[in-house]
Amino acid sequence: MLSKAHENRLIRRAQRGDGAAIEELIREHQGALYGFMVRLSGRPDVAEDMVQEAFVRVIKNIGRFDTRFRFSTWIFTIARRLYVNHMQKHRPASDSEAMEFWASDSDRPDDVMVAAEKRDHLSRILDVAIACLTPLQREIVTLFHHQDWSIEAVSSHLSMPEGTIKSHLHRARKRMHAVINSDEELARKAEEVME
Repeated sequence: MLSKAHENRLIRRAQRGDGAAIEELIREHQGALYGFMVRLSGRPDVAEDMVQEAFVRVIKNIGRFDTRFRFSTWIFTIARRLYVNHMQKHRPASDSEAMEFWASDSDRPDDVMVAAEKRDHLSRILDVAIACLTPLQREIVTLFHHQDWSIEAVSSHLSMPEGTIKSHLHRARKRMHAVINSDEELARKAEEVME
């Protein structure tokens, strides 16, 4: 992660047309933005298109960016707006095809296999639960839990009061819990994963 000072230097260089600075900014934010868009859209192909278009717009409008604000918030806002526009034109996908998960700390093949199986189970469970959320709840959950944004940052990003964000998070967690526990197979898999 870039320091704010270094990032601001890169932005100023990019605003002067420095291609290397633009490339470094893109490399720094591409992974997080792609992960956000995959979780938001549930479709890697859509996420890739949105990320690419977002960076095209960033490059085109870098001169208008104000360094008093967080660059990542600006990029995520651009991508989110592109996705909203996309959703208005296309039917949304209901199933998630990809989730990023942590790798096993173990080097033993058996442990790696067990961890991979548990991640697969958890991934399927979470895919079903997240797919049952409203698009707004899905976005809030993704920003807060997967991108590690604060309530304040999510609130600012979505232009909603912090209390509203907390309410949406609470309702989303309850909904996910209900979905997971409503199906015996899902509940059994959730218990296996938690062992």
